[in-house]
Amino acid sequence: MVLLKVKFTQQRRVRLAQGLWLLSWMAVMWGAIIFCLGVYLKTELLRRAEVMDNTEIHVVPNILMMVGLASIGTNWVATRVCQDSLDPARFPRWKVFLLAWFAAAAVICCLLIIVVVLSYALQGRLEESLKVGLRNGIRFYKDTDVPGRCFQKETIDRLQMEFRCCGNNNFKDWFEVQWISNRYLDFTSKEVKDRIRSNVDGRYLLDGVPFSCCNPASPRPCLRYHLTDNNAHYNYEYQSEELNLYSRGCRQALTDYYMELMNSTGPGVLSVILIQLSVLLSLRYLQTAVESAMALEDPEGESEGYILEKGVKETFEDVKAKALAMLKAVQVDPGTTEGTAEATDTEKAATPTPAS
Repeated sequence: MVLLKVKFTQQRRVRLAQGLWLLSWMAVMWGAIIFCLGVYLKTELLRRAEVMDNTEIHVVPNILMMVGLASIGTNWVATRVCQDSLDPARFPRWKVFLLAWFAAAAVICCLLIIVVVLSYALQGRLEESLKVGLRNGIRFYKDTDVPGRCFQKETIDRLQMEFRCCGNNNFKDWFEVQWISNRYLDFTSKEVKDRIRSNVDGRYLLDGVPFSCCNPASPRPCLRYHLTDNNAHYNYEYQSEELNLYSRGCRQALTDYYMELMNSTGPGVLSVILIQLSVLLSLRYLQTAVESAMALEDPEGESEGYILEKGVKETFEDVKAKALAMLKAVQVDPGTTEGTAEATDTEKAATPTPAS
C-alpha cells in the first residue's frame, strides 16, 4: 500500500519545486548558523581548557560544526535538484544519487537530535570536569615560576573577575591551599614560621583570598585576610559580610554559563530539524511525482507523489532483505576457499619438476 499518496498536476509540481528551492536555501542558511554556533561554543570551551579535566563536552560543538557543514552541502544539492526537476532531460541523472541524499538528510536529523540530548545529558560530566580542573587550578595558583603553570594565576584571576565568582565551591576553598608562593614569603618572620609549623604538610595556609575575589559592589574596602576573625576588622561580622567577596563558586558559575550556551542552541537546532524534515519530505514528493509523470510519458499531465511505495513494515522488510543479500554476496564461503586451495595444491603436485 502506497504511503501518503498525493495527486499532482503540472502546476502543483512547479509550485512544489519553487517552494522547495526557497526552503532549501533557508536550510542552507540555518546550516551556516549551526556551524557558527558550534565554532563559538568550541572557542569558549577552549578558552577555559585549563580549568577543565577532560574534553568530553567538546563532542557537542564538534557535532554541531560537522552537521552544519553537512547541512549546507546537502541542501545546496537540493536546490540543484529542484532546478533540474523542471527539465525532463536533466532530472533522470539524479535518480541514483537521491537515495544517498535521503540517507544523508536522515543522518543529519538524527545527529541534531543527539546534540539536543547530549546538551542536557553531559551536564553532570561538565560539572565534574570543572570541579577537578578548578581544584587543580587553585592548587597551582602559586606556581608562577613552574613551566606549564606560569599563566595559571592569571587564568584564575581573570576567571574570577569575569564570572564574579570565588574558589571552586566558594571562597573557603582558598583556605585549604597555599596560594602565596614561597618566593614572596619572609621565612625570617615569626608569623610565617608559626603558620608553616602549625600545618602538618608544612604549607603556609591562611584565612584569606586573592584580590580577584573582591566584590566591587561592596560598600567598604575589600577585606581579604583574617576573614574568619571578627575582631581583626572594625565593624565586621564574618557571617553577615555577604558583599565583601563573591559568594558564588566558579564551578557553578561556569556550569551555568556553558549550559546556557548549549541550551540556547536548542531552539535553533529544533528549527533546523523541522526545516530539514520539510525539505526531505518535499523532495521525496517532488521526486516521485516527476518520475511518475515521466513514466506516463506525459510531462504536463497529472501524476502521483508519495513518501513510500509500500507500507512502513513492507519497506523495512525489503531493506532488511536487500542488506542481508549484500552481506551474503560479500561474505566468502570457507568451503569454496578450501576447495580452491586443495585444487591448487593438486595442480602443483601434478606439475613435473624440471631436471637440473
